[in-house]
Amino acid sequence: MQNAAIARFSRTLATTFKAGVPLVEAMDTVAGATGNIVYSDAVRRIRDDVSVGYQLNVAMRQVNVFPHMVIQMTAIGEEAGALDTMLFKVAEFYEQEVNNAVDTLSTMIEPMVMVILGGLVGSLVIGMYLPIFKLAATM
Repeated sequence: MQNAAIARFSRTLATTFKAGVPLVEAMDTVAGATGNIVYSDAVRRIRDDVSVGYQLNVAMRQVNVFPHMVIQMTAIGEEAGALDTMLFKVAEFYEQEVNNAVDTLSTMIEPMVMVILGGLVGSLVIGMYLPIFKLAATM
């Protein structure tokens, strides 16, 4: 869930920043797009810090919810003047992490689903044929 929230944060902020929306105004949109109340509150605190003059990476470090890599990539993007590019890279990385986690989870669940379906089909077959065998045994 954290990786998904970070991916949404990065993607939304990069898109709005690249479109020319000022950073403080973009933070309002990003807060709603994270899909997580913890990250939404953190983004609002970041917005308040940025509006009084803090750098984005310093404000992100102060809220203590973002991984070190995200903060470092943001700092590099700010220094290089390519914040949107760095945030797109962060978003791609975390989206790939989320996809890998979902793939792993579905691979782990698949055998369990097969056992459950096999049990249901087996019980249905036994339920249908048991009366026929009992009828044949009474004759």
